[in-house]
Amino acid sequence: MKYSKIIGTGSYLPDRVVTNQELQTRIETTDEWIVSRTGIEARHVAADDELTSDLALQAGRRAMESAGVTADDIDLIVVATTTPDMVFPSTACLLQAKLGVKKGAAFDVQAVCTGFIYALATADKFIASGAHKCALVVGAEVFSRLLDWNDRRTCVLFGDGAGAVVIKASDEPGIYSSHLHSDGSHGHILRVAGGIAEGKVRGNPFLEMDGAAVFKLAVRVLDECAREALTHNNVEASQLDWYIPHQANLRIINSIANKLGLPPERVVTTVARHGNTSAASVPLALDTAVRDGRIKDGQLVMLQGVGGGMTWGSVLLRW
Repeated sequence: MKYSKIIGTGSYLPDRVVTNQELQTRIETTDEWIVSRTGIEARHVAADDELTSDLALQAGRRAMESAGVTADDIDLIVVATTTPDMVFPSTACLLQAKLGVKKGAAFDVQAVCTGFIYALATADKFIASGAHKCALVVGAEVFSRLLDWNDRRTCVLFGDGAGAVVIKASDEPGIYSSHLHSDGSHGHILRVAGGIAEGKVRGNPFLEMDGAAVFKLAVRVLDECAREALTHNNVEASQLDWYIPHQANLRIINSIANKLGLPPERVVTTVARHGNTSAASVPLALDTAVRDGRIKDGQLVMLQGVGGGMTWGSVLLRW
């Protein structure tokens, strides 16, 4: 049986930084209120001429450079995004063209903030089946364009960015297992209900969220899904070297870590400076920890996401 292994990571954040201090001059909020409830201090916002595929391109190039591969090596591109450049072609196909990749498949995955977990699990299965040999998996978002910047309940939470990994076929396990879930009956608690029909936007084109309901569900399902992955692999939480959850809210992250008995020094958090970058949040955090030297060869890492749908999932891997 073939396995897949992450051999390179990359990320990209737009230049513009929007701090809590800037937001409190525009809407009725305060830095203290935002930090105490979310842990977020700032977020990056894409320039007017930056598209999701542009962010993905920068992160993808850095991941490929880190992995030591070229466009000729890539035979699969999976992009997780909720904010595609256009209805179609897919952002993955647009990225494929920008990278100069000439072979294989390219497609998008839409699972909102769980998107990267879904995309990584999908690419892993393609690699393990032998159908593909080297995949670029990207989470990229310009989520700021889905926000009503007058809604203080939601606009303070999100930011833009991209993260990417290159995975390659391996004889030794890199990704041990993935565990994906969804429950569409909770779709109303986190959604953008608008759509395009007959040349017009129908419905609300801005993010709607029941924050309390999302918080409660996220804490429950992430705990359950983490334990599912651990049990499946006969691993104890204490054996995890690193836990990298979706970067939405520091209180959610701390709640899960406490439930699993993980000390703060083994939890990677970037939410303070990035905000919630949806599908980009997990690969952004992963790349941060790889590049600053925290994650080392042979270590056991769990990735987790939870997002609209509602969707959630875990990936357990050996670095």
